[in-house]
Amino acid sequence: MATTTSVDNVRRLNLATFFCLYIAQFIPSTFITTAMQVSMRQANYGLATIGLLHLVHIPWLIKFLWAPMVDRQCSHLASYRRFILLMESVYALSIMCIGFLDISSDIYFIFVLVFISMFASATQDIATDGLAVRAFGKGDHSAVNSMQSMGRYAGAFLGSGIFIVMLDHFGWSVVFPLLGLVAWFMVVPLQFNKKIHIEPRSPKQRAKLMDFMWFFSRKEIIPHVIFLLLYFMGIIGIIANVRPYMVDLGYNMKEIGVWFGMVGTATSFVMAWVAHVLIRRIGMYRARLMVAFMIVTAPLYFLLLTFISPTLPLLVGGLLLVKTCHAFASIVVYTTAMDCVRDGREGTDFTIQVVVVHLSSSLISIISGGVGEWLDYRGLYLIELGIALVSLIYVIRVFKPNQMLAKW
Repeated sequence: MATTTSVDNVRRLNLATFFCLYIAQFIPSTFITTAMQVSMRQANYGLATIGLLHLVHIPWLIKFLWAPMVDRQCSHLASYRRFILLMESVYALSIMCIGFLDISSDIYFIFVLVFISMFASATQDIATDGLAVRAFGKGDHSAVNSMQSMGRYAGAFLGSGIFIVMLDHFGWSVVFPLLGLVAWFMVVPLQFNKKIHIEPRSPKQRAKLMDFMWFFSRKEIIPHVIFLLLYFMGIIGIIANVRPYMVDLGYNMKEIGVWFGMVGTATSFVMAWVAHVLIRRIGMYRARLMVAFMIVTAPLYFLLLTFISPTLPLLVGGLLLVKTCHAFASIVVYTTAMDCVRDGREGTDFTIQVVVVHLSSSLISIISGGVGEWLDYRGLYLIELGIALVSLIYVIRVFKPNQMLAKW
């Protein structure tokens, strides 16, 4: 009993350590995006200049290009610790320096610092994901992925909420340095946690610079990639357009912020952990199938709302449903991705799969706006329902019990 309790305590400590690492990435990134857009508009910058801010996210979309180099650099626990601390220090220092600049006169220098911070954050994420794969067995991959999702949701809540309020009260020069310090201190638990253990790697398992290309060369990986592309598609269009939908229903900015931003994000935070518990209880095969069924209900629910004048409880019910589906799907997809990595290429393979998911989600988000304008919300939800049904059929056809990868 004592041994079991000790193992559980170590597991909790390690999960908490990774929660800190993930929240360190997402608090500043969500804050910077929101704060920069608001501050630039208040400083009378045009929408075209504000639009350039989206370019700073490029490192997160192409980080697979240097992921093999990170895997080569991080071969043992000490190297992971040094590398993550270095990247987080660059990240935090860049953010702190922004606080000493004037947005009205130093905007392009600020852009450079934000880009550097995003590059460091994306690179740190590769190392963090690689360490997570090696530090936890396959039975705990859903747990560490729940920490990743919970860190993302908590970071979004704090970065786009609490710190924005602080910015309004204390100003640019106080909040940015404080944010950098908070982000840096989030990596301290990793440096002092002596309970994390990873198996040493054989020199033959070191990643090669072009390994991101060889990931797709395996014939058996193609059905899995299609799964990554399809699984989220049935709800991404809804999430991307739910705020304009609420505006069209007569809700104001404050109400949307409360219900979608605060209540919705809090729901996602809780459901990310519930998804992990579900996977441990019923297994990945049944969890993947159950969530695919759930995703079908989300566009169906919103489609039905278009035939009535939805009350607030009905609308909030839809928001909670789609947020729950997204949280559950995130844990299923990223746990499946983590189970499919190659030895010595953990960060590379996981990063590639995350980028595939993000690119498909971004594409659907962009297209869904035009579809909604062309076919109205009812047409958008009908198409999303069709995609969700295709995804469900695909999951039923290509996955079998006790099977890690999809197979045709």
